[in-house]
Amino acid sequence: MQKLLIKGKKELFGKINISGSKNATLPILAATILADKVTLMNIPLVKDIFTMIDLLKFIGLKINISKNKNRIEIVNSKNKIKTLAPYKLMKTMRAGVLVLGPLLAKNKKAKISLPGGCAIGTRPVNLHLFALKKLGAKIRIKNGYIFAEAKNGLKGTNITFPSISVGATENAVLAAFNAKGKTLLKNCAIEPEVKDLVKFLNTLGGNIKIIGRKILIIGCSKIKTNIKYEVIFDRIELGTYIIAAALIGKKILFNKIDPRIIKCEINILKKMGVNFKIQKSSIEVDKSNNIKKVNLMTKPYPGFPTDLQAQLMVLMTKAKGTSKIKESIFENRFMHVPELKRMGANIEIKDKIAFVKGPTKLTGAEVMATDLRASVSLVLAGLVADNRTIINRIYHLDRGYESLEKKLRHCKAKIKRI
Repeated sequence: MQKLLIKGKKELFGKINISGSKNATLPILAATILADKVTLMNIPLVKDIFTMIDLLKFIGLKINISKNKNRIEIVNSKNKIKTLAPYKLMKTMRAGVLVLGPLLAKNKKAKISLPGGCAIGTRPVNLHLFALKKLGAKIRIKNGYIFAEAKNGLKGTNITFPSISVGATENAVLAAFNAKGKTLLKNCAIEPEVKDLVKFLNTLGGNIKIIGRKILIIGCSKIKTNIKYEVIFDRIELGTYIIAAALIGKKILFNKIDPRIIKCEINILKKMGVNFKIQKSSIEVDKSNNIKKVNLMTKPYPGFPTDLQAQLMVLMTKAKGTSKIKESIFENRFMHVPELKRMGANIEIKDKIAFVKGPTKLTGAEVMATDLRASVSLVLAGLVADNRTIINRIYHLDRGYESLEKKLRHCKAKIKRI
């Protein structure tokens, strides 16, 4: 099994190119079930994307990947596609459930295995099914599979989500794309990745508007063919490397991004004393020696993302005093804490709040990754720790970070895969 070996205390300097967004690409790939011919650009070459591609190939789509161009061409065959998403392709990736909405919309039925993914909480699909039932689907769960059917097609309606869910919002938008009439979704997730899905569907011929936390969908009657679409940059990857630069960077530049998308993250990092130079489409992080404590809570967008909580915790170990971070999205997202403590971090958990005392000196150790974002927090800790850090179970990392070692080595980090 592969591991990462990191020799810490090596100052970072240079430029990091941010990949396309994994969390935007996955629902857009699911949406291609509704299309005829699509070319997607700026695709991140990570494990979750290849798993979704395998799922779409199983369903019956023809896919050609140009790895050197980060581009995918997808042709939806005129032959009848399968309406099954089996366990073997769903067990490692939660986003596979997003094919449920478009399969129902296009074929009026679907059989989908209950999904897998990171073990960071229950993350049930009940909100997905709640929305699809409102649109007219009949649904039952049996033997670990979701059986969904809408014999007369889906029909537009008003849906108010009882709580905000990115995946459920995306599935509802996909299902309602060509439903009869008008659909109004309320209390929606409005993450940049949701907005990118809507932008893609509108390019495909949709009539979808986002108004605050509401999304209005007029059923699409004519789908455009042979479209090209470029996926947005990965804001979580950008945030991760900004935190790396704040921890041990001399000067790191990030180009071809939109700083407005990570406004909340920038504001919090500025409070912590991180030195930024921000332009219209670039961010430069300069050496940040005086890191300050901060208190925050993870929230749905535009709040601070749960996907950056583990990484920020590493930066908190460098702050003077006690920082607090409350996890309000997932109930089991502090699994990186015992591993960080093995490296010398002073962290206590009480009532979903992590109390991080600093500054503490981190020391290299052999540690184990437990999920995607926890994995990368250990990489950040290894970069700033004394001596050598070995990270086990890095397959989690490969699910969401493209060319991580290469990008860090380009900035003079001492990191290699063994």
